[in-house]
Amino acid sequence: MKLWEKGIPTDKQIEQFTVGNDRELDLVLAKYDALGSIAHAKMLGQIGLLTTEETTSLVDALNEIIADIVVGNFEIEDSFEDVHSKIEYLLTVKLGDAGKKIHTARSRNDQVLVDVHLYLKDELKAIKEQVKTLFDLLMESAEKHQNVLLPGYTHLQIAMPSSFGMWFSAYAESLIDDITMLNAASKIVDQNPLGSAAGYGSSFPINRTFTTQELGFETLKYNAVAAQMSRGKAEKTVAFAMTSVAGTLSKFAMDVCLYMSQNFDFIGLPAHLTTGSSIMPHKKNPDVFELIRGKCNKIQALPYEITLITNNLPSGYHRDLQLLKEGLFPAIQTLKSCLDIAIFSIKDITVKDHILEDKKYDYLFTVDTLNEMVVEGMPFRDAYKAVAEQLEAGTYKSPKQTKHTHEGSINNLCLDAIKNKMKAAF
Repeated sequence: MKLWEKGIPTDKQIEQFTVGNDRELDLVLAKYDALGSIAHAKMLGQIGLLTTEETTSLVDALNEIIADIVVGNFEIEDSFEDVHSKIEYLLTVKLGDAGKKIHTARSRNDQVLVDVHLYLKDELKAIKEQVKTLFDLLMESAEKHQNVLLPGYTHLQIAMPSSFGMWFSAYAESLIDDITMLNAASKIVDQNPLGSAAGYGSSFPINRTFTTQELGFETLKYNAVAAQMSRGKAEKTVAFAMTSVAGTLSKFAMDVCLYMSQNFDFIGLPAHLTTGSSIMPHKKNPDVFELIRGKCNKIQALPYEITLITNNLPSGYHRDLQLLKEGLFPAIQTLKSCLDIAIFSIKDITVKDHILEDKKYDYLFTVDTLNEMVVEGMPFRDAYKAVAEQLEAGTYKSPKQTKHTHEGSINNLCLDAIKNKMKAAF
């Protein structure tokens, strides 16, 4: 069954090429397609295009379909082009003419739009919850280890003193930026496109405000052409928000891999979080964090894929847009799995307490030393040269302690302020 069936057969090769893997991807949208149809049926009943009995029977049948979807008893066979045609077929078989009326005043264009918007709303909410859980874990670790010193590096060269409290809370605060990006994406997708039909509205007296309220959208996408143009824009906005989270995870994973190596030896992972080598019995590899890094780097290519598919399309619907699901839907699940495994693993990271006892880290405190000279009255440039001379002569003596007081510094991490900042953003 095709929703555009006119009795003229389509070449089998053309059908296979145009449908692609839509049937598998549309299983993700099935629940949302049924929910959109429930709101649409109620609206058709409200404006008199369905009788009360027809509306009730359609809503009941769609709720039964949702129940089947939830327990995994829904499939889209090869005889159907997509989720929309399968659900309409089920309604027609069960209800006859009432089922044939469900497509009144809508198109597959706004049907898939509302499905995707509802799906993305739910997934963004789930990702936000995962990010918040990760934030809480990082903040717990920051509080627990805030006084354990850690070498800071620039250019991968020894730079200035840091701490595990600063390291963990740096990534926690970075996640707040990611929440802001997710919120922006949520705002974009929280607009109802249903009723825009093929992209130019309908001559039926539909009530789009009603379906907006029924579906729980914050507002509607008023202009029918603008609603259609949200296909691609919504996906790209979500992809950029996902890359923000992925970038934070990838950088953290790289730090873990680096800090766990024997050349750094700042942290440890328990055996159950590592893997081994087929030839080297001593190996304990951080494969989990390497895969987080790799998967998250791959996710960061997604906005550019979407851009290349959409950036030269004129207004109106084009079949190119079908391809957006192929990249975005799996990437969403990949990001969620990376967040899950990060949450699972981070709580078991162990930190080393006496890293700075190694003499090579004495140079971490050169800036603190020259700053003390400045406080005592020496001009900064003279103090800089004086410490440089001590280093060259081999007479520099490290204080091995920090006296940083400003907000966000090693001795004043402002952890409560960071928590409040997340609370306001979330």
